[in-house]
Amino acid sequence: MRGGSGDAILALVLVFMPLSLVSFGGGNAVLAAIAQQSVAVHHWTSARQFADLFALSRAAPGPGSMLAALIGWQAAGIAGAAAAAVAFHLPSAVIVYAAGRLWGRWRGAAWHAAIERGLAPVAGGLFLAGGVAVLRLSPGGWPQWAAALAATIVLLRWPRLHPVPLLLAAAGLFALLPG
Repeated sequence: MRGGSGDAILALVLVFMPLSLVSFGGGNAVLAAIAQQSVAVHHWTSARQFADLFALSRAAPGPGSMLAALIGWQAAGIAGAAAAAVAFHLPSAVIVYAAGRLWGRWRGAAWHAAIERGLAPVAGGLFLAGGVAVLRLSPGGWPQWAAALAATIVLLRWPRLHPVPLLLAAAGLFALLPG
């Protein structure tokens, strides 16, 4: 679908703009929805392409939410990348800027603390859904699920643990597996 067609660009904007407004905690919070829209609804990517673009977005320097731009590029070239990136970042940036200017005025109010406590599990659930979506689309099979579960258990037990030992352990595990 690459080529920058107006229909593809409009579809990218209509998908990524609303996701921008519900991405509590960043792009990972809406990863499951991005995967659904990209693979199943609009067919901008295959499941394998989505997993590859996700990995690239995490390996490259910069925000992990650059996945939106990569999907836009896959769907409609450079114009699609620009449209998806702007649609995914601008609405939430404007709202966060405005909210940030107002939020401090009510610090200490009971409802202020309640909102902050209430949004924490929402963000956690969205992150979990995103992780499951990526695992479902990745071709790694049960070893990948086992590694993700083990890493989750270790991080819940030792939340201050640096991720490098986990990455090295997973790399060692997958180096030993056939295939």
